[in-house]
Amino acid sequence: MLTRPTAAPAAPATPDRILTGDRPTGPLHLGHYFGTLRNRVRLQNEGVDLFLVIPDYQVLTDRDVAERLGEHVEGLVLDYLAAGVDADRATIFTHSAVPALNQLLLPFLSLVSVAELGRNPTVKDEIAHSRQAAVSGLMYTYPAHQAADILFCKATLVPVGRDQEPHLELTRTIARRFNERYGPVFPEPRTLLSEAPLLLGTDGTKMSKSRANSLALRASSDETARLIRGAKTDATRLISYDPEHRPEVSNLVLIAALCQDRDPHELAAEIGTGGAAALKATVTEAVNTYFAPLRARRAEYAQDLGHVRQLLHEGNRRANELAEKTLTEVREAMGTTY
Repeated sequence: MLTRPTAAPAAPATPDRILTGDRPTGPLHLGHYFGTLRNRVRLQNEGVDLFLVIPDYQVLTDRDVAERLGEHVEGLVLDYLAAGVDADRATIFTHSAVPALNQLLLPFLSLVSVAELGRNPTVKDEIAHSRQAAVSGLMYTYPAHQAADILFCKATLVPVGRDQEPHLELTRTIARRFNERYGPVFPEPRTLLSEAPLLLGTDGTKMSKSRANSLALRASSDETARLIRGAKTDATRLISYDPEHRPEVSNLVLIAALCQDRDPHELAAEIGTGGAAALKATVTEAVNTYFAPLRARRAEYAQDLGHVRQLLHEGNRRANELAEKTLTEVREAMGTTY
């Protein structure tokens, strides 16, 4: 479910266009699917112009080396296609393949102060959990780079969680300052707040690719069963849905309820005194049943990686075409068309 977008764009823009994406650091998991991916497909099917960036450059913001990058990029494309993203209607592209997008970073950095970049809460969190030997300059430019992702295609809507709102606010600030300084080029994108529930991983903490606690969309039925068997619960045999007092048990109930499109309280009452074993069996069956078609589609796409690469190539072509057009407008506004 999504809240109604707020705030109007500051400059003329195309009909609603969404920019979103995922860093290529590993396979997408159930948290991604129920948090954003399923909704992206819904919006695409409703006619919204969907742009999906695979920010391969941003992998380097919090780690020294981008390991297995090509494999992860192709894996993301497979996950997108399997989930229902239509490459004929959506534009899937990578950072590194769109030079004009990245060139926007230079004028954008002139519009924000070091202090504004440094106090961004997401940057602070990334620095705290960085895998780098030392924090790189790229880390501090991350919010401005994300603004370039959004503004190069003049996106009008950006789906975010509440923790990411400061990023979008800085993007609006950059757009507004550019328009005031050089003339109206960019819309100020609106926030599309997600009300999707936060899913926990098998260890009871936030489900994350980097914490080895996630249920990957591509996992086999046997792997899914093994991971769920090892999921953290508690000692109370009666199953209930109480996220505040029983977060791990409630998380498993919620996963099954999402897969079965049921009320989690009703599902918990049905399991009753069956205990953790019955709960985990229910979750395993629900997940494997729900994701069986997606996994079958993914396996089919994976048999022809040449076609997958061609779809990405076409998405990169579209993104380049649009980025060059936007960069030309920027140069004209700045008077740098020599």
